[in-house]
Amino acid sequence: MDKLLAQLVEKLQKAFGDRLVSVVLYGSAAAGDHQAKFSDYNILCVLSEITPRELGAGEDIFRWWREQCSPAPLLLTEHEVATSSDCFAIEFLDIQRRHRLLFGKDVITALVVDNSFYRAQVEHDLRAKLLRLRQKAGGMLSNPDLLRRLLLDSVSTFCVLFRHSLLLTGVEAGDHKRDVISRSQETFGIDTAPFLTLLDVRDEKRKPRDFDPVDTLSACMKGISQVIDAVDQLAK
Repeated sequence: MDKLLAQLVEKLQKAFGDRLVSVVLYGSAAAGDHQAKFSDYNILCVLSEITPRELGAGEDIFRWWREQCSPAPLLLTEHEVATSSDCFAIEFLDIQRRHRLLFGKDVITALVVDNSFYRAQVEHDLRAKLLRLRQKAGGMLSNPDLLRRLLLDSVSTFCVLFRHSLLLTGVEAGDHKRDVISRSQETFGIDTAPFLTLLDVRDEKRKPRDFDPVDTLSACMKGISQVIDAVDQLAK
């Protein structure tokens, strides 16, 4: 991983020169919870300005990075980092909690995240992801393999949102998914079994065909709804 990241930083330095302010690795790879089959290397690239010139300079690099099976780096100006944390509270809190500075100025550690819309964003994202899960699952209930893959791809997202839901209630769950699920059971009363089953398959402790995807979907949706109701109550 380090060799690949060093290559990326070198390419970004050559492309942007003194306009490159910072390169930050964030997410599971920065927290030591990276899984090759399910996780990406997430990169925040901070520039002094972003115009078509910068977009053009980064085109070949971003294409190369996608070929390494990771999403294109997230491009922000230093000004945007400093002024947009209120509307991206979840994203910036996650980057702040789990990041590694690869190059340049540390624009993350001292960042103040405005909590004004934090609860609303957590509830919004939980509801939106649940709706999306239902929408996708509705088109693949007759295909167990596709439904299993959907659930395995989705569980990480819900673990992130459960962690933020816990933080809203003053509960610190750490960064590891199993800890988040355990604390969610204690705090929100969810059934841990469906979520732990999916994590077991992701960790190759169980085989995909060892669980019934329809029953697991049903149990997961119930648990997600319980967390949504708890977060909604925080606004009362």
